[in-house]
Amino acid sequence: MSLDLPTRSASTPPGPTPTGSGSTTPPATRGSRKPAKDRGAPQARTGTLPGTVASYVTMVVAVGVMSVPLLWMLFASFKQPDEIYSIPLQWLPASFEPDNYAQVADTLPIGRLFLNSLGLTIVGSGLKMLLGLCCAYALVFLEFPAKKVVFAVVIFALLIPQQITIIPNYTLVASLGWLNTYQGILVPGLASAFGTFLFRQHFLTLPVSILEAAALDGAGHWRRLWGFVLPMSLPTIAAVGLVSMVAEWNEYLWPFLVVDNAEMMTLPVGLTLLQNVDGLNNWGVLMAATVLVTAPILAVFLVLQRRLVAGLTAGAVTG
Repeated sequence: MSLDLPTRSASTPPGPTPTGSGSTTPPATRGSRKPAKDRGAPQARTGTLPGTVASYVTMVVAVGVMSVPLLWMLFASFKQPDEIYSIPLQWLPASFEPDNYAQVADTLPIGRLFLNSLGLTIVGSGLKMLLGLCCAYALVFLEFPAKKVVFAVVIFALLIPQQITIIPNYTLVASLGWLNTYQGILVPGLASAFGTFLFRQHFLTLPVSILEAAALDGAGHWRRLWGFVLPMSLPTIAAVGLVSMVAEWNEYLWPFLVVDNAEMMTLPVGLTLLQNVDGLNNWGVLMAATVLVTAPILAVFLVLQRRLVAGLTAGAVTG
């Protein structure tokens, strides 16, 4: 038994296989496809080698300018007075014994000062974020008369230096009897024009359809703010929170004016009490206290720096 296999006629030119519709696919012409080496090839970098080297050198110089004072402060906190004034300059201390830190702890109520700064920073930054969130939500999602005028006032508030409002704020706080009180330190600085502006710019980029659907389901403004807007704004919240925490922790001038009781002082203001330790000549003790003030907020900044960049650029591109 033999099998008859289909054979191609000699007169039929070789070509593409017929398709189901009865038509044939035309042969590919030369040049209709990109060469294999061009497909998926990475784009060439536009930067030149000298430009790249210059960028890295600039970055290293900038990091050095910022880090050298911090390193000097850290090393000086372990030095004795004769080592600080030595010529030629001596970077590393003879020993890393924490005598200066022990003297700071003996001179200052460091635990009380730390708790004051921590509590005021947490409460102050939290209230600033809450007020900024509510104000920005109203400016974006609510309709009321003179809304643009209110936003213009917020923008102009960013242009007013803090020093201009010190005398009116001090007069008001003194008339209320809030000197040497926590509310006297917190209340005058709770309004954050920066946080309101940043939240508003971010809210403008949120998808309106989600909030419209929530409104159709019966969600009120408070529910929409905490259930929908807040989860979509975490990078911006982290950025505003970090900026607010740094500002509250490092605040010096206003607490210095309204507080003269050591039990109510914050860490930056408490450094002025070190004037009683050999005047201002013992820089090792002063540097040790400065390290204690700087280290906590610096650690928080290093942990949240990516959130800061993401939050500051969240509303940069719209449309």
